[in-house]
Amino acid sequence: MKRSDKHKKRKTRWWKVTLVLLVLLLVPAGVYGYSLYSGAKNTVDSKMHKEVSSIDHELTEKKRKEKESLNILLMGVDERAGDSGRSDALMVLSVDPNDNRSQIISIPRDTRTEMVGDSSQAGNLDKINHAYAFGGADMAIQTVENFLDINLDYYVQVNMEGLEEMVDAVGGITIQNDIEWYGKNNFHYKKGELTMDGKEALGYVRMRYDDPQGDLGRNERQRKVIQGIVDKGMNVGSINKIGNVMDVLGKNVSTNMDFSTMQDLMKNYSGARENLSTYQMTGTGTKINGIYYLEVPDQEVQDVREMILDFNS
Repeated sequence: MKRSDKHKKRKTRWWKVTLVLLVLLLVPAGVYGYSLYSGAKNTVDSKMHKEVSSIDHELTEKKRKEKESLNILLMGVDERAGDSGRSDALMVLSVDPNDNRSQIISIPRDTRTEMVGDSSQAGNLDKINHAYAFGGADMAIQTVENFLDINLDYYVQVNMEGLEEMVDAVGGITIQNDIEWYGKNNFHYKKGELTMDGKEALGYVRMRYDDPQGDLGRNERQRKVIQGIVDKGMNVGSINKIGNVMDVLGKNVSTNMDFSTMQDLMKNYSGARENLSTYQMTGTGTKINGIYYLEVPDQEVQDVREMILDFNS
């Protein structure tokens, strides 16, 4: 099977996962009127909106206004008390509004690549998820751009620790679980339909070693939890709960999109959900000085770059 064929066949309907912020913020605004619309706008513009120097704002705005294809870096960051954090999940979402298509490229967290940005670690070879710890969102963006030789237009950073608060804010979630194991506090992650509170959901996405698919399985579990939050959030029946969701988003999400940008993407780019494809980058595991890395072949990097450039042509 050709790589392109494999890529085309890996299609799914979980596009909302990547636009979780837009859905959670804009749907409640439409349901409950101006007061919540105003609250959502204030949450985004005063708490979540954070520009970065690594992205050319004027160029991105020009592309969006002309309805050109966009590349968005999605980062799930694991920030715990006393820790600067690492990007626990890295995905590049490309959206093409003209052909109504989108794709997600998942980059394994242990990928060994050059660190790029304003940091003493710049120029060193390290795990790609360490770029955030060394230089925040700016360095993560520059490192991914350098790794794939692409330009990014937006980023959305979600603190994975905030997933616990988010799940509790919507009153718990229910998902379909593919594997069975016992987690901390002996919680039974049974196979099949599984209902979880925030702490249980956080344990669900953090588990690594009991999953035979490794990072592939972990990425899928992260998507399921976020999808569960979206599904529950769209059916939240009280203004108080929606207010809690807004509060959690404000504390745990950063993006260079302001509220008007989010509205514009929903209006002019939502058709891209009609045809979503996904691809997980692969490589070979190796140990260097006792540390595990994933070496991604140059050909794999080039193939993925061409997938992304295809959306920008």
